[in-house]
Amino acid sequence: MPLQPALQSGASAAALGRDLASRHHALTTPYTFTRNALLERQDAHESSARSYPRRIPLALKRAHGIYVEDIEGRVFIDCLAGAGTLALGHNHPVVIEALRRVLDDGLPLHTLDLTTPVKDRFMQDLFDILPPSLSRNARIQFCGPTGADAVEAALKLVKTATGRGTMLAFHGAYHGMTQGALQLMGSLGPKKPLGGIQQGVQFMPYPYDYRCPFGLGGDAGVQAGLSYLETVLTDPEGGVPAPAGIIFEAVQGEGGVIPAPAAWLQGARGLSRSAGVPLIIDEVQTGFGRTGKWFAFEHGDITPDVVVLSKAIGGSLPLSVVIYQQELDLWQPGAHAGTFRGNQLAMAAGSATIELLRREAIPEHAERMGQRLMRGLRQLQGVHPQLGDVRGRGLMVGVEVIDPDGASNRLGHPAAATAMAKSIQAECLRHGLIIELGGRHGSVVRFLPPLIITEQQLDHVLDIFSVAVQNARRNLQRPLQSALAA
Repeated sequence: MPLQPALQSGASAAALGRDLASRHHALTTPYTFTRNALLERQDAHESSARSYPRRIPLALKRAHGIYVEDIEGRVFIDCLAGAGTLALGHNHPVVIEALRRVLDDGLPLHTLDLTTPVKDRFMQDLFDILPPSLSRNARIQFCGPTGADAVEAALKLVKTATGRGTMLAFHGAYHGMTQGALQLMGSLGPKKPLGGIQQGVQFMPYPYDYRCPFGLGGDAGVQAGLSYLETVLTDPEGGVPAPAGIIFEAVQGEGGVIPAPAAWLQGARGLSRSAGVPLIIDEVQTGFGRTGKWFAFEHGDITPDVVVLSKAIGGSLPLSVVIYQQELDLWQPGAHAGTFRGNQLAMAAGSATIELLRREAIPEHAERMGQRLMRGLRQLQGVHPQLGDVRGRGLMVGVEVIDPDGASNRLGHPAAATAMAKSIQAECLRHGLIIELGGRHGSVVRFLPPLIITEQQLDHVLDIFSVAVQNARRNLQRPLQSALAA
């Protein structure tokens, strides 16, 4: 069933969407890319820490739904969607209308943490979609605009409540780029220049079935991971102090789109409860229907003590919150603050997004589309041996790119193929598809399209991806053939 906007914001928005879609589908030859003045000035003046423009060198002009257009008039399907922020895609009519309403009503746009009717409505809407086991006894802290700031707040919350300082985090984790959040990150690269940033964090194995850290895989790997976690939490000679909290993503995002099995989620929840250690689940990228349910932890039928939310909750605008059980509410007034925690436009857009997600049953739609995407990708595995594990939940899907002729791990899975993954991403861009890479060695192609994507649009994504993989294979074969000829 195609999804229709619940509220039209004028014919111009609909016309823009039709125009972008028609011009993208009319594409017959790959795009070529040249530098323009905007990109040159970005290179000249922006920090060397910038990331996305290095792999996606676009200067964007317009956007609607799943499409973006750059200043050269090229149209792309956006399967990055603000790293999962744009649940309803770009400039959805219900979001634009909600923003206009706030502006027309003269509501103050900057309120610190003072309340307003818009904020009150947003809190009620958010609590309504939480599982009752969490919402009936929950408190909420509005944080600075980013998910990383909400992670920082969650750390301070559990350390204050428990009086402890150590945290348990997991291999492959990503929780943001501020200094405290970086301590919890599995990737070593961003932390190396900062010295001893890992102090106070014990890293644990995450249930990564394709490359199981125990060399087991399946249920045996899950049980080994839980046994190890139990040992760390209970062994008085284990060398790990009782932690203030355990934090993880129910589906790792930047770590390579790795869903934790329900049995592992349930086991980790049980162990943390038995040990009296608060469980924090980072739903920054997975929340608001991305995985086919409102929140990824619902796939395990568990109730965490703390939930960190950002990205999609602001309806495409900056907003982050921490929701937690009342018994943890022991910090003092001002213990966590932030000037821009009262973003009224984001709260209005968030409420509008929740209302449409509920009315159109979009989390369920995301589940169906995710299954369709993974079926299509698994069919392509039979044609392209470089496509290894296909995994995900809902419209958070990853494909691990491998070297089928390389050495295999204990489970028989070949090594990652970083160069091939980069070539696939570049070829996708040439054919009008924006995707991102992640995972170990940057070898996982990640799909995070807007949740409103239709079957027809998704099939077109698969067509482009198939062509991109074929071209990437050819690109990597040419240097080898040239070397052999020489």
